[in-house]
Amino acid sequence: MIDPEQPSFMGRPLATTAADLAGADVAIVGAPFVAGVDSYAGLPRDEWIAGPKRVRQQSVLYGSGYLQDFDIDVFEHLNVVDYGDADVSIRELTAESILGAQARVEEKVRDVLSAGAIPIVIGQNSPCGSFAIAKPVSERTSGPVGMISLDTHWDAEAVDELTGDPRIAGHANWKSKTYELLDNFDLANLVEIGERGPIESKDRVRELLAGGVHFYPMWDVRTRLGIDGLCAELGHAYEGTDAVYVHFDMDVLGGAGPTPGDVLGELAEPIGMTDYEVIRIAHEIGRRGLTAMSFICIPPGSKVGYRVIVYVIMYLLAGLAQTRLNAGDER
Repeated sequence: MIDPEQPSFMGRPLATTAADLAGADVAIVGAPFVAGVDSYAGLPRDEWIAGPKRVRQQSVLYGSGYLQDFDIDVFEHLNVVDYGDADVSIRELTAESILGAQARVEEKVRDVLSAGAIPIVIGQNSPCGSFAIAKPVSERTSGPVGMISLDTHWDAEAVDELTGDPRIAGHANWKSKTYELLDNFDLANLVEIGERGPIESKDRVRELLAGGVHFYPMWDVRTRLGIDGLCAELGHAYEGTDAVYVHFDMDVLGGAGPTPGDVLGELAEPIGMTDYEVIRIAHEIGRRGLTAMSFICIPPGSKVGYRVIVYVIMYLLAGLAQTRLNAGDER
């Protein structure tokens, strides 16, 4: 137990110090940070902030790491631990307090990377659920870093709208800050999936496309590509890169996921991804490999929404295990 109300993810061993990460393949980290004082996207802050805890609570309802789809027990092949939550609790949303919370997530992520493991951060808002993972990956990688991003929004505004501070990689600008501040992140290795509809500036989107982004709007997923075609496009994040950072903003589900779109408040948009599509992409990424992963905007207050995160993680781990088995790489 992490605390009296919160079990570790899937009941896995709890790492309380960096030394406890020795021998781990994957470490779960919670980052329950919300970019709002009382609410976010029209929904109560407390509902959002409970996301990492609710995911863990739902995870222990499952009996084991065995996925009958592939006849594989993930935990027989991967050492998965839970590294608890980063301390992102802050009393007021100032630039300094947000930067402090971000730094504490970065420290956790660095610990996991230093142990040779993959950090999977269950967050809710930026920068603690996004830039705070991208930055340590960038620092520890000598060559280019690719990114696979699922999202409804580009999060590529010039300045954080909450603080107006140019140092903050916030919920609407973390991606632009990533490519501005982290030199080995290149737009040519960004696979961006899921944006749609009349919700972005045409000038900004066209600027990103001119920079070489591989963009797959939901219209293309539903028409010319399909899920098989989309999975084949993930390779652009791996071409010539030394690391791959994976980011799932779960507002990509919109109203097409396992829960009504309205549970996402103002973030919900039509033509959303289905739960199967998100889980399938995670499995394909697992088969190819990754350096780090993070989640934000997990639909609040929905048990099945939290279970989708459990599935995403477990099917990704199944992909990792399958690749290891196929390569004969057993520890």
